[in-house]
Amino acid sequence: MIAYLRQIRGLFVSLRLTVVLLALSIVLVFWATLDQVHLGVWGIQHKWFFTFIVVQPFNGFPVPVFPGGYFIGGMLLINLVAAHIYRFKFKWKKLGIWLAHIGVILLLGSQFFTGLQQRESQVQFNVGETKRYSEDFLLDELAVIDATDPKFDDVVAIPESLLARDEPIQHPKLPFRIVTRQYFPNSSVQMRTQAPNAPPSPATMDIGTQLAVTPQPLTYKPDEHNIPAAFVELIGPEGSLGIWLVSPWIDQTQAFDYAGRTWQLVMRSKRYYTPYSLSLLQVKNDVYPGTDIPKNFSSQVRIHDDAGKGERDVLIYMNNPLRYGGLTYYQYQMNKASGLSVLQVVRNPSWRMPYIACLLVALGLVIQFGQHLAGFVRKRTAQIKA
Repeated sequence: MIAYLRQIRGLFVSLRLTVVLLALSIVLVFWATLDQVHLGVWGIQHKWFFTFIVVQPFNGFPVPVFPGGYFIGGMLLINLVAAHIYRFKFKWKKLGIWLAHIGVILLLGSQFFTGLQQRESQVQFNVGETKRYSEDFLLDELAVIDATDPKFDDVVAIPESLLARDEPIQHPKLPFRIVTRQYFPNSSVQMRTQAPNAPPSPATMDIGTQLAVTPQPLTYKPDEHNIPAAFVELIGPEGSLGIWLVSPWIDQTQAFDYAGRTWQLVMRSKRYYTPYSLSLLQVKNDVYPGTDIPKNFSSQVRIHDDAGKGERDVLIYMNNPLRYGGLTYYQYQMNKASGLSVLQVVRNPSWRMPYIACLLVALGLVIQFGQHLAGFVRKRTAQIKA
């Protein structure tokens, strides 16, 4: 048993394992780069790097084909920590090596946490408009809204991933179940008068009866977006309430009355709410004198915090983001003619870790090379004096 444990220890502290993992990481980057043509940036990140095993479908069946980024990075982290604990003893002469290795360990860990915690979304508003949420540009949700009270809406947001499952959805706030009858991860929607050969619509309620849905292949291009569609049936204790077509293609809410309350259905981009609001006061699009070449884009916003911190105005422009409430707001797009501004919102709680890691590595290398340089200078001086 002891010999077996020693073999395991020898494997994890082995330099050969380090070389194999580095070689695998090179191959991973190479194949992911080639696959980027088909999947785009977001697609390869989730398929190749933000996973333990890369899965490739063959004849409709998922087949593991290569270790993913999490697996290779995790093994490198374990290998580095194990080798460091087993081989290195703490001495002041080795301080530089310790700091450099700690920095590398922290850098690997920060990438792992960034992959788990980072979230990107957008705030799109016009001058004079106020918003307290950002919208995901990749994910969608079905919002079931209780609009009975004219003062506020009580919203139940159902992620698109739940609609894709063949399982009934029951939420404690809803007096009915939601059952997905058909789901399309990407689609196009048009009036049935423009698609006379389309099959009969499963929808029995609202505008869905007048629309035809055509499935589309999934797209992974960075400038395109998959627009889902689903036929959902609402079922109460007394039976079916009807079937609705929901999709971001339908930019209006579909209303109905049930159980003495007014309900609305709408599929929209997934929203992330904040305990404060942003109001867009002004947008500027500066150009270089005598040309139409853009020089700077800027948005002046007003922050109103619900925690009683008051209001303050902030100017967001290129390379000068707003950091507030754990989020970072970057100037992304703008249309000055219509007073439109789009801010990219990034949530990354571990954004400081790479900077700290790089500083530790740099400090460790300076100390290590400085010690060797000082030793060389002392020996050289002694030789000259002799």
